[in-house]
Formats: sequence, C-alpha cells, structure tokens
Amino acid sequence: MRALERFPATRIVATPAALDAFAWPKGALVLRTAPDEALALTAEKISFAGDEHAIVERDDGFTGAWVPAKEALAFLERACEWEPPAVRPTFAQGAVAGLPAKLFFEAERVLFLVPAPYAADLQERLT
Repeated sequence: MRALERFPATRIVATPAALDAFAWPKGALVLRTAPDEALALTAEKISFAGDEHAIVERDDGFTGAWVPAKEALAFLERACEWEPPAVRPTFAQGAVAGLPAKLFFEAERVLFLVPAPYAADLQERLT
C-alpha cells in the first residue's frame, strides 16, 4: 500500500504581479492554483512581500504521495476524465477518481495531493 504524507503549505492570495515577482524559499514547490493565488509546499514560514493586501495563511490540510510517472499516467488514464498535460513540469487540478485533486507533473514522477479528509480514499484508489 502506498504511504501518504502530509504536505505543509502556505496559501497566498495576492496580485498576480506580486506572486510572479516573489522570491520563494529554496526548495518550495509553488503551485499556482489561480492567477492570484499560490500554494507553496514548504514547512518554512513565508514572509510575503510585494502586495500590502496579500492574504498569507498556513494550509496544512493536504495529504498526498509522489508516484512514479509510468504508474501515475496509467492510473490517470483509467481514473481521470480530463487529459493530463503533456508538457512537464506543470501543475494541474481537477477531479481524479472522484476526488478533488492537485497534481504536479515532473518527468519521472507525479505528486497527487488531496484535502486530508480524502487521504484514505486516495490511498485506496492508488492501490
């Protein structure tokens, strides 16, 4: 059975220009969930600058797993109604196997993230 883990994160809502210009912490995986929103996967505390009206909140409510690309794409072929992006690295989000999911595609692996209450469901579907 695939081991899932919690992904510490910070959610930031700010102007697109401020998000584009921000110097993210080294090692943070930044997912642009909307033009004016980013989810930075990092345990490091983020002090956001560039938009005085930005909303910056910890969001440690995601659980997931890195899955080898071949296995992930085979799973998505049967469990996803939308076509995974061909260009990598890239971020995508939508329903996967009936679950709200965020996916980060790299050449050799794919990160599957779901809200923590869906962790058991994701684990079951990935098995």
